[in-house]
Amino acid sequence: MSVGRGGRSQVSRILIVDDDRSMREFLEILLEREGYEVVTAANGKTAIDLCKKQKFDLLITDLRMPGMSGLDVLKGIKEISPETMVILLTAFASGETAIEAMQEGAHDYLEKNFDVEDLKSAVRDALSKKGTKEDDALFIKSVKESYCFGKMIGKSSAMLKIYGLIKKVAATSANVLILGESGTGKELVAEAIHQNSDRKDRPFVVINCGGIPENLLESELFGYMKGSFSSAYADKPGLFEMAHHGVVFLDEIGDLSPLLQVKLLRAVQEKTFRRIGGSEDITVDVRIISATNKDLEEKVKDGSFREDLYYRLNVIPVKIKPLRERKEDIPILVEYFIEKYSTKFGKEIKKISLYALELLMGYPFPGNVRELENIIERSVALESTNIILPENLVIPGTDEGDLQGEFDIEIPEEGISLNDEMGRIERAFIKEALEKSNHSKTRAAELLDISFDSLRYRMEKLDLN
Repeated sequence: MSVGRGGRSQVSRILIVDDDRSMREFLEILLEREGYEVVTAANGKTAIDLCKKQKFDLLITDLRMPGMSGLDVLKGIKEISPETMVILLTAFASGETAIEAMQEGAHDYLEKNFDVEDLKSAVRDALSKKGTKEDDALFIKSVKESYCFGKMIGKSSAMLKIYGLIKKVAATSANVLILGESGTGKELVAEAIHQNSDRKDRPFVVINCGGIPENLLESELFGYMKGSFSSAYADKPGLFEMAHHGVVFLDEIGDLSPLLQVKLLRAVQEKTFRRIGGSEDITVDVRIISATNKDLEEKVKDGSFREDLYYRLNVIPVKIKPLRERKEDIPILVEYFIEKYSTKFGKEIKKISLYALELLMGYPFPGNVRELENIIERSVALESTNIILPENLVIPGTDEGDLQGEFDIEIPEEGISLNDEMGRIERAFIKEALEKSNHSKTRAAELLDISFDSLRYRMEKLDLN
């Protein structure tokens, strides 16, 4: 059982692996003072040999070492002693390496300029969670059965991987960068990380870096002192101060101006800043989670985003796939949104017709989950029966300009019936497909790129049988 200075019956044993002698000695002295039994190794091979002879509760290893890397040591230790917890230390933050480390079973991932108290906390946390593999198995089982995690919904393999990664990331103190197109649910991922972390009872402060004018964003982030500008009638704390001991979520970080990138870098790196007009440094304990729909690597290359800030934020990247690449999530999302908006609008809509669902499955959803929710909300509002029918499913097809180019459109003064006009067009295409296929419905459905059942439904609706 893991122990420190708390008077427990058995002392935790920690193995430190680092080719830097001074770092080994520093960690050895630090952790022995905390009451742990510490063994050191100068390289990965020695560490593996030690683990074959004795059990360790925790392994702390440098990432970059000659011969055997920290990742190699991690993999080797997990084969010998799966229950041993592992913390990786690195002087060079790498998002891809952090992800690989988490997937291989690392508990935490810290930069070598760590604060001593942060390291102590990481060690205590790792030892307190030793032997929780059964809990992890129960977690995976529960999300597979419920298809949800936090406020996120999905059953695709891509989403199940995201759920598992969130659980691992939440247990660390590392900064996280969430990547994904607009509408994929980046803020929901950030909330899930917060709610599954040891900061869950602390503030979760959202800052929209693209939605606040540049001249106001600095004061929102860091606050200001009375008299620092004409409308500063009193001291005002910034959002970083409000998030003390909690999480700062920097949404749309890719929209941050170069000037504010410089100011943010110090706050992210040192957790220290000054209010506008202030002369004293303010230090806060915050975890940074960022999100963007931009390609930050490209922005770094073209010089519009600072490389040093990028690497500070991108310790652990979480990439969310667009909805078009995980279409198996669409039916369960539709079901959820139908229930949500049926309740909101006081309706008793229970499901969606098979053909209407097929139309959704064939749509690319450039606006992702947010667009799907909007479509279902509108459809529930328009539907007068207890099932969403295709005619009330408003799916964007082409924009107005393209439509004008493809069709000769003229609406008379007295107006038209859009449903009648769409029915007329649909009837013409079906008739043409039937003639080309010698009235083979199977072949006609292939020509129209729809299923046989969909063709039959349309023909019944248009009275073409």
